Amino acid sequence: MQKQEGDARAYQNDEIDLVELVKGLWAQKWLIVAVTVLVAACAGAYAFLAKPVYETRASLLPPNLSDIAEYNLGRSEAKLTLFSVADVYSVFTNNLASESLRREFFQQVYLPSLEETGKNVAEDQLWNSFNEQLTVSAPRKQQPTYWEVKLQHKDPQQAAEWVNLFVAKASEKTEQDMQQNVKSEIDIRVQSVMRRIEALRNTAKQRRQDRVAQLEEALDIAEGTGIESVQVSTWQNFSAPEYMRGAKAIRLELEVLRKRQSDDPFITELRSLQESLDFLKGVDVSPDNVAAFTLDNAAQVPETPIKPKKALILALGLVLGGMLGVFIALVRGMVRGALAKQSRAPVTV
Repeated sequence: MQKQEGDARAYQNDEIDLVELVKGLWAQKWLIVAVTVLVAACAGAYAFLAKPVYETRASLLPPNLSDIAEYNLGRSEAKLTLFSVADVYSVFTNNLASESLRREFFQQVYLPSLEETGKNVAEDQLWNSFNEQLTVSAPRKQQPTYWEVKLQHKDPQQAAEWVNLFVAKASEKTEQDMQQNVKSEIDIRVQSVMRRIEALRNTAKQRRQDRVAQLEEALDIAEGTGIESVQVSTWQNFSAPEYMRGAKAIRLELEVLRKRQSDDPFITELRSLQESLDFLKGVDVSPDNVAAFTLDNAAQVPETPIKPKKALILALGLVLGGMLGVFIALVRGMVRGALAKQSRAPVTV
C-alpha cells in the first residue's frame, strides 16, 4: 500500500516538473523566438549571399566502326592485326582517367584562371580542390563503356568550356598515341622487310661469287685438258663435269658474272618484297577522319545552381535555431532556479 502511494507521488511530481518545464519555456518564448529568428537569418544570409556553384557534365560512348576505319587502312595488306573499337576506346578512356592529363589541365588551365588571392594558396591544396571539382568516372555498372566528365564551378560558362576542353585534350592525346602505335608497328614491319631484302641480296652476291669460283676451277681444267669447245655428245649427259662445256663457254660466263652490277633481277622473291615495302611506306599513320569516342552529350552551360540549396538551408536554420533557443532557455531557467534556491536558503550563524 505504501509502495503504491510512493509511486503515485513520484508520478505526480514528474507531472508537476513537466508542467513547470513547459511554463518555464513559455515564459521565455520571446528568447526562443529571438534565437530561432537569429539563426534562421544567418542561414538565410548564407543561402542568399553565398556564391552559387553550378555543375555540368559531358557523356561519352565508344566510337562507331566507321570512326576508326582509317586506322585500319593497309593493315591487312601489311599483315598487321586490325584495330577494334574496344582497342581504340580503351586508349581514349585510359587517357581520360590518367593523372598526367589531369595534371596538364591543372597546370595549363586551372592555375592560370585563379585570382591573385587563390594563387597564394599552397599548390597541393589547390590540387585537392581541383580534384574535388573535376570528376571522371564510369557511373553505370551495367554499361561500363559509358563515361562521364563532371565539373562543379562558380562560373557556369567556364564550367561548360572546361569540361569540353578536357574531353578535347583527352581526344588529342589519344590521336597522338594511336598515331605513335601505328607508326611503331609500320616501322617494325618496314625494318623486317628491309632486313629480308638485305639478306636476299647478300645471299645472291655470295652465290654469284661461289659460281665464279666454280667456273674458274672448271676453266683451269678445260684449258689443261685442251677442251676449247663444248663436247656435244658428252655434254648431253647432265652428270657431265662443268669443264666439259669447254673453255670458251666458261670464259664467256665468267666475264658476264664479273661485270654484273646487281643481282636483283635474279632474286625471285625480291620484287614482291619491294612492293610490300613501298606499300608500307605509303600507309598514312596520321589519318584525319577518325574519332576515338562518340560524344553522347556535350557539356552545356547550366542555369540552375546545385549549391547552396536555399530551402534546405532555411529549414535547417529554423530547426537548429529552435533547438538552440530551447537549449538556451532551459539553461537559463536552471541557472535562475539555482540562484533562487540559494537566495531562499536560511543563513546559519
